Amino acid sequence: MGAMITGLAACGGGKKQELAGDFRWIIDTFDDIRILRYQVPGFEELPLDQKLFIYYMGEAALAGRDILFDQNCYVNLAVRRTLEDIYLHADADRTTAEWDEFEKYLKKVWFGNGIHHHHSGDKFVPGFSEEYFNTLVGDNIVEAHVRRAIFDPAYLPLRVNQAAGVDVLLESAMNYYCNVSQREAEDFYAQMSDPRDLTPPSWGLNSQLVKENGRLFERVWRVGGMYSPAIERIIGWLEKAAAVATPAQRAQLASLISYYRSGDLREFDRFSILWVEDTESNTDFINGFIETYGDPLGYKASWEAIVNFKNVEATQRTAIISDNAQWFEDNSPIDDRFKKDEVRGVSAKVITATMLGGDLYPATAIGINLPNADWIRRDHGSKSVTIQNITDAYAEAARGDGFNEEFVLRKEDRERINTWGRLAGNLLTDMHECLGHGSGQLAPGVRGDELRQYGAVLEEVRADLFALYFIADPKMKELGLIPTLDVAKAAYARYMMNGYMTQLVRIQPGKNVEQAHMRNRKLIAEWIFARGAADGVVERVVENGRTYIVVNDFERLRGMFGELLHEVQRIKSEGDFEAGQQLVERYAIQVDPVLHAEVLERYARLGIQPYQGFVNPEYHLVMENGEIVDVEIRYTESYVEQMLRYSRDYSFLPTVN
Repeated sequence: MGAMITGLAACGGGKKQELAGDFRWIIDTFDDIRILRYQVPGFEELPLDQKLFIYYMGEAALAGRDILFDQNCYVNLAVRRTLEDIYLHADADRTTAEWDEFEKYLKKVWFGNGIHHHHSGDKFVPGFSEEYFNTLVGDNIVEAHVRRAIFDPAYLPLRVNQAAGVDVLLESAMNYYCNVSQREAEDFYAQMSDPRDLTPPSWGLNSQLVKENGRLFERVWRVGGMYSPAIERIIGWLEKAAAVATPAQRAQLASLISYYRSGDLREFDRFSILWVEDTESNTDFINGFIETYGDPLGYKASWEAIVNFKNVEATQRTAIISDNAQWFEDNSPIDDRFKKDEVRGVSAKVITATMLGGDLYPATAIGINLPNADWIRRDHGSKSVTIQNITDAYAEAARGDGFNEEFVLRKEDRERINTWGRLAGNLLTDMHECLGHGSGQLAPGVRGDELRQYGAVLEEVRADLFALYFIADPKMKELGLIPTLDVAKAAYARYMMNGYMTQLVRIQPGKNVEQAHMRNRKLIAEWIFARGAADGVVERVVENGRTYIVVNDFERLRGMFGELLHEVQRIKSEGDFEAGQQLVERYAIQVDPVLHAEVLERYARLGIQPYQGFVNPEYHLVMENGEIVDVEIRYTESYVEQMLRYSRDYSFLPTVN
């Protein structure tokens, strides 16, 4: 899968970058969230055509905002617009506690792109009463389903319900299916699959599957189809961007526009091939229906966008990794049957994000590897990015927050994390995206969708394990990627602590782990503890009533990462659903309530919000004598100002789609 989600709010380390003027990293906090700014260093030095490409593609990234809201749940646009209307026009005392709760709820709906938590998928619980809501609404009519969505906890309780034994479609609130059962959807797409087709489209990627009068059909997301008003706006900006793009990008944009007009998934594959083979353009983008984490069956993709340009200096690091991809593949601790004889087209770079949109906004990935189609990876390669100005923002916001002092027991581990934590984090992202997702191959006859609802988790496990195994390899020093194996020790200590313990701060009491990346980290840490604790490889230490996770044998831990990678690659390559299900259900989901309560209490003392997201910079065209002479970047908008402006200027879909 394509995206790597960042871990917890804390964990800095590395050289502090200089701040621009009075730039503030943290601009808002509410509930379990803090809102950050990210800087775009180097934008001012870009040529005008590249600045304009970034501007136009940035507008395209914002034009699809409503699509994601509707994909996440059919009531989201109605709820958001109702709340925004109240916020802008209600005659209310805005100094009361209940108004504060109303405002917090609206901020959470913006952040989650709907009424469910962006990470856990649980529906938000309002801190204000329905009676108070009625005073805000006054004589205005509010649809019954909007009221119910806000106040009835039993209505649409989970965006995605992945519990074993339930119908994961009928029990989920996401809007990728309408009146369709899990078995019906699986049978529908199984009939489309042709095992003789070595270059199959990603069936179902860009449509809602609907059952009406007993008949199943797809509502395709294209011009003239579902989401057409927003897609038409996206196309308009893509056409403007094409006028200032490189020749390679003009071909990509023409193909992407054709795909948006037709909905033809083979056209999307043609676009993906053109995109992945373009390694020369300084500016780059993602725009479309890409990742399938929000669909419990892994067919349908959320809409997302990012615009960026290359961080030339930092890309030297990823270039070394991609140039040596064959060595890493040949030396991977997996069965030789599942290794690629020839690694093709693996490219990696470090980028500077300029605009986040759709499912990458406000919360974003820190690394991306695309395309997702296995056959395109096999025949044309993959493109990996690490978004370093985002990781820099996370690190700067975490500086001095007390996390390491609270949760890291040993002084030597704290010192290694403080010194090497940022480099370790960037390298893990580099290798996760470039090597992990791009490694290995399926056995003959395996389609790639056999793991169903467990596929996304196990793919993230596979990519993380690849990165964890190789970050401690002597080859890393030989290549000049790390100056010392202390970088790997910092990575191991932090990963085990986070996967086993500290990421639990993101879970509500009594809840299980739902999000794919969190399940990934928990699975790895719990599997290691189940096998390594008795031998002292890892240890759970309690001192002064506080629990700590300690790694005692880094070399043996690396070997265990390799053992698990061997098995997870086999599961993916053979499509072994039963073995994959057993791993996820046993190690990735259940939460220790005692440890969970302790983590929550310790975090509360620190005052750290476990989730973070961003506001985008604002871009303004500079005109002279009717000509565009520059694009100016500003960092002035607050979170509320930006969300209200986006809802005003980029709201193109009807409330019911």
